[in-house]
Amino acid sequence: MKISMINYKLLWALLFILASWIAFTVFQNSTKLWSTLNLSISIHYWNNSTKSVFPKTSPIPLKSLTETELRIKEIIEKLDQQIPPRPFTHVNTTTSATHSTATILNPQDTYCRGDQLDILLEVRDHLGHRKQYGGDFLRARMSSPALMAGASGKVTDFNNGTYLVSFTLFWEGQVSLSLLLIHPSEGASALWRARNQGYNKIIFKGKFVNGTSHVFTECGLTLNSSAELCEYLDNRDQEAFYCVKPQHMPCEALTHMTTRNREISYLTDKEKSLFHRSKVGVEMMKDQKHIDVANCNKSEKIEEKCQVGMKPPVPGGYTLQGKWITTFCNQVQLDTIKINGCLKGKLIYLLGDSTLRQWIYYLPKVVKTLKFFDLHETGIFKKHLLLDAERHTQIQWKKHNYPFVTLQLYSLIDHDYIPREIDRLSGDKNTAIVITFGQHFRPFPVDVFIRRAIGVRKAIERLFLRSPTTKVIIKTENIREMHIDTERLGDFHGYIQYLIMKDIFKDLNVGIIDAWDMTIAYDTNTIHPPDHVIGNQINMFLNYIC
Repeated sequence: MKISMINYKLLWALLFILASWIAFTVFQNSTKLWSTLNLSISIHYWNNSTKSVFPKTSPIPLKSLTETELRIKEIIEKLDQQIPPRPFTHVNTTTSATHSTATILNPQDTYCRGDQLDILLEVRDHLGHRKQYGGDFLRARMSSPALMAGASGKVTDFNNGTYLVSFTLFWEGQVSLSLLLIHPSEGASALWRARNQGYNKIIFKGKFVNGTSHVFTECGLTLNSSAELCEYLDNRDQEAFYCVKPQHMPCEALTHMTTRNREISYLTDKEKSLFHRSKVGVEMMKDQKHIDVANCNKSEKIEEKCQVGMKPPVPGGYTLQGKWITTFCNQVQLDTIKINGCLKGKLIYLLGDSTLRQWIYYLPKVVKTLKFFDLHETGIFKKHLLLDAERHTQIQWKKHNYPFVTLQLYSLIDHDYIPREIDRLSGDKNTAIVITFGQHFRPFPVDVFIRRAIGVRKAIERLFLRSPTTKVIIKTENIREMHIDTERLGDFHGYIQYLIMKDIFKDLNVGIIDAWDMTIAYDTNTIHPPDHVIGNQINMFLNYIC
């Protein structure tokens, strides 16, 4: 009995010591444990916010994750309010270009150059009933073909079925007015829902190479697969890409990528009927042939020189005799001699898609001393390098990282996200960076684009800390073909991304080349505009850096 009592007391003593040790350990590590708890919750939120099955990721800093996710959430909530669901029972209840009316306010026989012309648009459905809400995707343009002149108009949505369409009359002569119904509000709403419903509209196939053998496996921004996955993660910027791991090859053996469309749609048959060729881009200004604009001896204000930090209005310019003329700064039309002088000693980095690659193809046509340097790479998506050794000029183009959508097999060697590319540049007063992305993001939920834009902005902020004199230019997306695969690639998606870019970069000291505005003015309707448009985009860029 005595031995039993001793053992009992000894057991209690051991339990007390053990409890004390646990309490001490928890106290010492409480901050670490709490941080770990918060981190696991944050990672779970990131994975669920993308509506996908992500593999477990490496630890991500809590602060940057929270800031980025909150910003993404804020932007998407704002867009959800602007593009609410618009279910419809029959196509006849959707917006009709034929039944809608466009009325010029305060009409005149002759207008003066510089005047603003306003049009009140009242939209009706196919039964002739007034609509009580807005959200139609419209495109306003004025033009004088004989003068090779064009400009976009500004559309204000009152969200009650009426719109104010405003044109600034930049030139004299006969001017034609156009207002296109690209998509009714019901179609825009359907596209917004379908876009954010799935990441699987594009099939990625990665090529893994091991000596003389190679194998292709499925890849993607998300993969819902039970197979072992290769994870390609950028934890700082919360970027992720995955491939099914091939047997007997390491994940590092991934060398190339190709893509194709997946036969899938998130639109109903009724919704698809809104995107037939005959229903996209229908003219609403049926009875307005043209207006007459006179000079009226109005003098033009002399604006200050174009420089980074200026924010273009809408419209930010117009084309006349094929030349782009800005309205918010004094832009100089540069000839070959001035271009040569401007580029002397410059390091220029073009980061983005093939609409920016057009620049590096165009420049040697104008500056004959710029020559391509062979980097022993292959394919049209290889890194391109132009050199002028005598003038110490270097111009480089590199494609952006995933998602990059093309049937062409492209190399992943020396291939990175734009923020990482910016981080590698030391920068100085003779360094300029041009950035564009968006066309390849259109088939994916919008959070992918927002995340990348935030990452680019943060990289620019880091660059300005170490080199505030470096010039950074953002080129927005071009408009593209109106009747091409609307659900994946249509301009409605591009317009949403255009608004997002303007919001994210609005207070940053960067130059803006508003290619969206320019390509509407030129009425290009092609993803790759002709050379005269590219030349005017480049002229705007050179005005910013010289």
